[in-house]
Amino acid sequence: MSASARKPPATFEDLKVYQVAREFRKAMYRVAGRLPDVEKFGLASQIRRAAVSLTNNIAEGHGRYHYLDQIKFTLQSRGSLEELIDDLNVCGDEEYLGIEEIDSLKQQGWRIRQLTDGYIRYLRQQKGPAGSKARETSPIYDDAAIDDDSRFSI
Repeated sequence: MSASARKPPATFEDLKVYQVAREFRKAMYRVAGRLPDVEKFGLASQIRRAAVSLTNNIAEGHGRYHYLDQIKFTLQSRGSLEELIDDLNVCGDEEYLGIEEIDSLKQQGWRIRQLTDGYIRYLRQQKGPAGSKARETSPIYDDAAIDDDSRFSI
């Protein structure tokens, strides 16, 4: 089915970027739950907040009808993703997780980054000639190029 023939997502839950980010959020929650007690109110709490922010901002942006608002929230989501990837670096530096697990989670994170960037590109194309187009339909974006890149497969 061509991109133009695809049915637009009805809700944020239909967005590929949200679906993949949700799975990553769940994985990061599991990581936070396995951290040592000394990190309960530090790193574990930070991971949980950033993981929720990752998906919350995708959802909130989708609920906005102006493309600039959608982009703003999606960029905030992308920032939370980068924060989570750095949290994985902390887990490695402190030897809380094995390198293989960290690498796998980071690959998932970088795949989400590419999906997010594709979604942002789509949203940027939605502006009208005057640059202020409001819309009521949900976006579709093409992630075919990402699926072809085995470095970012889950």
